[in-house]
Amino acid sequence: MSSIQEFSGYTPTWCPGCGDWSIGVAIKSAFVQLGFNPSSVFVVFGIGCSGNMNDFLNAYAMHALHGRGIANAIGIKLANHKFPVVCVLGDGDCYGEGGNHFVHACRGNFDITVIVHDNRVYGLTTGQVSPTSEKGKKSKSTPQGIIEEPFKALEVAIVQGASFVAQGFAGDVPHLISLIKQAVEHKGFSLLNVLQPCVTFDKVNTYNYYRERVFKLKEDFPTPDKKKAIELVLRSREEERYPLGVIYKVSRPTYSEQLPQLEKKTLVERERIGNLSRLLEVFE
Repeated sequence: MSSIQEFSGYTPTWCPGCGDWSIGVAIKSAFVQLGFNPSSVFVVFGIGCSGNMNDFLNAYAMHALHGRGIANAIGIKLANHKFPVVCVLGDGDCYGEGGNHFVHACRGNFDITVIVHDNRVYGLTTGQVSPTSEKGKKSKSTPQGIIEEPFKALEVAIVQGASFVAQGFAGDVPHLISLIKQAVEHKGFSLLNVLQPCVTFDKVNTYNYYRERVFKLKEDFPTPDKKKAIELVLRSREEERYPLGVIYKVSRPTYSEQLPQLEKKTLVERERIGNLSRLLEVFE
């Protein structure tokens, strides 16, 4: 059995108290409990404070371009659909620059797990507002307050076809570990949005702020009923409360399961077909 030490890379450089520390520990712990080792799981990282985990977590991994983490994860999954693929992204990276990939990955139900560090700011670039920032929030980039409404990731994921939608909190690591395990084990597109306080640049959405407002879902969740799931999230938003747990879960065919060319073996296991020399000559 593997250990957390085997999944550990360089010492993290996150700010003391940053929610990224908790998420990093939770991911490593979940991988160990799932029976993974650093060579049996592929992790794609985005850009930002969360993306710096590329140096701190030891596994088959790559650091994608800003907003392109999901696109890379899909390519990896199609090349070897038997391999577990996890995306670790920030709210700006996933819902902002990568918003188009996020929406279409949901509708395709690609069998990947997307863990989003949702701290409501661009922390690595010193605290500008992000897609999930609340309307009116002031920052260096919006001194008069942000005009737009926040991106509603949970609702969008459910409507667009994600088959597993959950939310966790960096202040509750045991619960977060359980959610990561469930997300990875689910067959289909899994979104785990993690409420993650930025202790340096966000003095509003603090640990205490969330602790006063989060609540764990009862036994009648997760639900396969889209309407019920969306009503829960919308009602919680209106009350400024945050549900923790698996909100929506349904079983339906994944993208790769519907490709006839993947029925017998993975693409990486297939023999090369034809002579590529003539094609390559065109690019010389």
